[in-house]
Amino acid sequence: MLKSNLARAAGVLLIGIICLDIMSLTIKFLLPRYSVLELSAYRNVIGVIPALLMMWWMGEFKMDPKHFWLRQWKLALGRGLMVTVAQVCWYASLATSAFALVAALGYTMSMFVVLLSIPILGERVGIWRSIAVVLGFGGALWIVQPTAVSFTLWSLLPLVAAAFYALSIVTVRLFDREVSSSLLYLYSGLAAAVANFIVVLFTTGFGPIATSQDMMLIIASGLIGGCGVICLLVSARMAEPSLLAPFNYFGLISAFILGWIVFGEAPLDRLFPGVLLIVAGGALVLWRESRKP
Repeated sequence: MLKSNLARAAGVLLIGIICLDIMSLTIKFLLPRYSVLELSAYRNVIGVIPALLMMWWMGEFKMDPKHFWLRQWKLALGRGLMVTVAQVCWYASLATSAFALVAALGYTMSMFVVLLSIPILGERVGIWRSIAVVLGFGGALWIVQPTAVSFTLWSLLPLVAAAFYALSIVTVRLFDREVSSSLLYLYSGLAAAVANFIVVLFTTGFGPIATSQDMMLIIASGLIGGCGVICLLVSARMAEPSLLAPFNYFGLISAFILGWIVFGEAPLDRLFPGVLLIVAGGALVLWRESRKP
């Protein structure tokens, strides 16, 4: 049962990662014309729609208001603020750094997931998981080359984003098991949307959307991003976050490929041998779990 749950959770996680990669591509394309705060606000408002659709599809809409009551509502709203901080840092880094570099640094989220799981969830992270995460993180560093000329202070923003995203993922395990992932995301998404809109109204304000193409991309980024976050939520509730952590590194491959196709980056010379360490980290977890009775 543990093996099958891990496989399903890893599959859902990878789908979510690809969705978030596509979302990041659309955001990077839009950033020259719209502010980071504007795009973050649009993303969070539209991103609530997948949660509502999922609740409808699963028959979770009921007339009883108690159905929408969440015992840990403060923590759910707090997750929304965590996501807001992470988004702003992530989008700002996309505006100042190459997509491939941002994506690679962002996948240090796995390291933060493992580290935060210890004090928050009380998990015991054994030697094999630790080695797997170190392998993956080492592969990411090999690809990023933090001592290279292209590495700047702006490149550290994805690390902040990764830490807050990891915090939002780890805290998912603190909610009651009977709470649906869609309801949990609805709380967090609404909190993030309200926080974003308040910040935008008192700072940059909302400008007009230039073209119908931009409108479609903004809507697409919100819907795809919302689906991606739901996938991450579901996977985090199916298996321990630290157990899934090494699989996050597989998203580096999709990020480099998408960046290559859309922005003309040529990542192959930087993928190896770092990508081999990333794959080795995920394979080590699978091997270790397959040996358990």
